[in-house]
Amino acid sequence: MAVSDRLLEILACPETRQPVERASSELLREINEKIKEGKLRSRGGELVESILEEALVRKDGAVLYPVRSGIPVMLVDEAIALKS
Repeated sequence: MAVSDRLLEILACPETRQPVERASSELLREINEKIKEGKLRSRGGELVESILEEALVRKDGAVLYPVRSGIPVMLVDEAIALKS
């Protein structure tokens, strides 16, 4: 189940209030490879173990929010930093 376009229009990063957009398939491949290798942690420090079928990226490209079972997880500690 994908995030609807209507929901995507109203979602924003809880930290900066920037809009979010769907992660590209290329970015998801890169992220999932790191997850498989056990090399990816959330901003809260937890090891990310579940492969992502969908994710949302903050407009500035610095943060990725996972989508689990069609529900965006818009929590700062659950986000994945894309830029240091």
